[in-house]
Amino acid sequence: MRSDMRHSLLAVSLIGAATHAGCSEGVLSPQGPIASAQRQILFNSLGIMLAIVIPTILATAAVAFWFRSSNWRAHYMPDFEYSGRLEMLVWSIPAMTVLLVGGVAWVGAHDLDPRKPIASAVDPVRVQVVSLDWKWLFIYPDEGIASVNQLTIPVGTPISFDLTSSGVMNSFFVPQLGSQIYTMAGMVTRLHLQADDPGTYRGLSANYSGEGFADMRFSVEAVPPEGFAQWAADVRKTGPLLDTASYAELVKPSQAVAPFTYRGVAADLFNGVLSPAMQPHDHSSLTGPASQREEK
Repeated sequence: MRSDMRHSLLAVSLIGAATHAGCSEGVLSPQGPIASAQRQILFNSLGIMLAIVIPTILATAAVAFWFRSSNWRAHYMPDFEYSGRLEMLVWSIPAMTVLLVGGVAWVGAHDLDPRKPIASAVDPVRVQVVSLDWKWLFIYPDEGIASVNQLTIPVGTPISFDLTSSGVMNSFFVPQLGSQIYTMAGMVTRLHLQADDPGTYRGLSANYSGEGFADMRFSVEAVPPEGFAQWAADVRKTGPLLDTASYAELVKPSQAVAPFTYRGVAADLFNGVLSPAMQPHDHSSLTGPASQREEK
């Protein structure tokens, strides 16, 4: 008996810890204007649905209680077929729910369009993102530097992302900053985010992309503007140069890559990544060794 109670308490504790961790680092703990607006849409939609679900549950319990066999006041009507008032009630409630939730989603989709710049008195920082197997490349064209699996951004400054993929379609997602968006080879998707508070935020791939998908994560370091300028200056002093040759090495599949930086970037490298000539021709990394053996 005591052992069962201990196991139950342990299970409750683990579930509570997991729930708290998810809230503290996920979409329910926004750290920017986009994520905050998305959380509000989530809460609005939840409130609308609960306004329907809760009365429905209560009404079901009330009907079951009223029409119990021991209640002689409940009328048995075996010939009942149709009631216009009931039909009106039954269909108007879901119709109203669809209209309200759909309206919230429609307004939010236009207000939070990923391509829509964030209104700010501060000029945005441009970042070019390339999803690789299985890592993330971040190029800062105005600073002339790049990093792998580490995104450093200034606090309170809009970040304008141009995103593409080296081959396999992927998905860029920083839960606490908002707006998951796909990356596709030969195409550019655009996204605008902003961090309001300093901190380290979790970034990840939200689309399965093969054997090394589990390690395809990156950290977002939100620092004060002067800290960002100092970081960029420090990066320019050390590290290799990102040119066509070093990119060809970087694009090769690798897993659990530790973050590192490039002190310089070849001119127009990002646009070169979009060309078919720089796309990797071996896509066997997606299927994994077992599938390769089957093909042979």
